Amino acid sequence: MKMNLKATAAALTLSLSAAAVNAETIVEIAAGDERFSTLVAAVTAAGLVDTLSGPGPFTVYAPVNDAFAALPEGTVETLLLPENKDQLTNVLLYHVDDRKLSANMIPAGSNYFRPILDSERLCITAGSGGVTIADGTGEMANVVIADIMADNGVIHVIDKVLLPGTRPACH
Repeated sequence: MKMNLKATAAALTLSLSAAAVNAETIVEIAAGDERFSTLVAAVTAAGLVDTLSGPGPFTVYAPVNDAFAALPEGTVETLLLPENKDQLTNVLLYHVDDRKLSANMIPAGSNYFRPILDSERLCITAGSGGVTIADGTGEMANVVIADIMADNGVIHVIDKVLLPGTRPACH
């Protein structure tokens, strides 16, 4: 019986070590998922790969490709131009919080959250129907997949690109 217990403990230790070696950053997870190819291209063009690969912690509200495709025609292409890097960076930083916020840490009801783009606010509403995020346009994004855990934070997948603007109504 002791032999089996030692073998089980050794196997568990090996599997935990392998998990630590295979752990990934937010950028690595996004780059490995084709649903985020537009987001990864934008993060690269904005020069934010090293930042979002860093120790964090970060919470990233990550729009899928379809969310970028829903923007007015030419918007993504225009934002990706080198001369628009500052604007692109601001849009991307509007999707990032400098804390690791899993879904269960978002309080019930509507609350303001401060993204890294600290001149702006998001209104995040958690309820029985899920989590929604109001941006500076007043439009809502839905969290379609929550809590993709990374070494340096967490990703919540959203169905709309969040755009800075007027502080959204909250409460």
